[in-house]
Amino acid sequence: MKNRGYNYKITWILLFLGIALMLTFLFFIHNTVTHIRNDEIKKIKIWANAVSRKIEVLDNVKDFFDNLAIDEHHKLEQFVAAHKYILSQPLDSELNFYYDFISHNRTIPVIITDEFNNILLFQNIDIDKNQTILKDDLLESFSKNPPIEYTASDIKFKLYYTESLVYSNLKNTLYYLTYDFLTEIVNNSISIPVIITDSSRTNIIAHGNIDKKLLHSKILNKTLDDMESSNNYISINLPNYPNAKIFYESPTFLTFLRYYPPILTLLIIIFAILIFQLLKITKNAEQNSIWIGLNKETAHQLGTPISSLLAWVEYLKLNPENEMVCNELTKDIDKLNVITQRFSQVGKTPKKISLDIVNVVANSIDYIKTRTSKKVNYNIILPQHEQINIELNQHLFEWALENLIKNAIDAMSGIGDLTIEMKSDNKKIYIDVSDTGKGILKRDFKKIFYPGYTTKERGWGMGLSLVKRIIEEYHKGKVFVKQSSLGKGSTFRIILKKEI
Repeated sequence: MKNRGYNYKITWILLFLGIALMLTFLFFIHNTVTHIRNDEIKKIKIWANAVSRKIEVLDNVKDFFDNLAIDEHHKLEQFVAAHKYILSQPLDSELNFYYDFISHNRTIPVIITDEFNNILLFQNIDIDKNQTILKDDLLESFSKNPPIEYTASDIKFKLYYTESLVYSNLKNTLYYLTYDFLTEIVNNSISIPVIITDSSRTNIIAHGNIDKKLLHSKILNKTLDDMESSNNYISINLPNYPNAKIFYESPTFLTFLRYYPPILTLLIIIFAILIFQLLKITKNAEQNSIWIGLNKETAHQLGTPISSLLAWVEYLKLNPENEMVCNELTKDIDKLNVITQRFSQVGKTPKKISLDIVNVVANSIDYIKTRTSKKVNYNIILPQHEQINIELNQHLFEWALENLIKNAIDAMSGIGDLTIEMKSDNKKIYIDVSDTGKGILKRDFKKIFYPGYTTKERGWGMGLSLVKRIIEEYHKGKVFVKQSSLGKGSTFRIILKKEI
């Protein structure tokens, strides 16, 4: 027992050391992951701020572009006004200012025609001298904008115009900046999932680092809602897409970092449980092997003296005066044979047959009762005139019951009241063995069934372990300490299922 207690202490010390090492490891892992996660969050914030600043630049470029468009249109209106004024004045009028104004238009390509598209005047464009009518490819190139129609001196004029070279270059620059901006967003270096939509959130302009399944029209709205719940979207005015929206969320790597510590903890716990169960199974297998070997060897060793005793009994029977002694010796030899059979069946799948358990219990009690101290007062409460059949291996079940009874007698030091009561319901039978002995501490209710656990100086600690194995493993029942009080006694209960 001292060695067993020492081994328990060593086991607990190693367990606590293992837990301490695991907690220390998890602490460092948690700190490392938290540090990495915070760095990633900072990168996302920096990315979002950079996007916002670039949006401001694009907005300024677009404002400039819009103002330039307004300015060019204003110049065209002034061009028309000057042309109308010139045509409305006498030929000898001083119109140098207006002529200069018209001639100073060196950027906007314009063509002025009459109502029949006959070319009257053109600027900032080369036209074949033989082409006098605005038609075909030339008309198509100047039809991107509707012509400005006006009347001067009762003559109808049309002013066709296209974008100036400066305006076209700036427009191309704006589109390039926009395309470059979108490409940079969706292909960001920190793999942030991004979706850029129009103002209605139904048309996707661009996307990156996101599963295409999430972009399906049926679940797009939910995807955008989930992303918006993580980070507010960023608004941006794009060419052809006013009030576009940039939706983004934390990268998958960051989500993994969030759940990594608890997942790792769970895996370590599962691994520890598996290791513990493996060690337990290995230990139980080793104990079973030793237990089975010991029992088989015991059964083998008992065979020789039993055979010898049988021969001596037959010799004693030759003298009629020894008849009573021979009868008692025969009973004990029969009991030894039963014990031998019990030992030999340990480790095998026991053969069970339907037996009346009331009769089996009664016979076991009768045998023990005649071989125990007269100072033990037996109180037997069994169902009267009732047969309860249960699938039993009689030899093993009697062995378990006898061990419980002997354990109760030992707890009373051979003096006291022993009660054995059996009762049943529709599905189960209950056998209670109660004594008036020294009792058991509540913390030891389970320990007493462990192999090798005993409080007796000369005990092996195998009796109750054997009872548990026979009842629970072989007969699929239960055995436990129902109740116990120090100095007052204990009650053990066996529960078995009835035959269906």
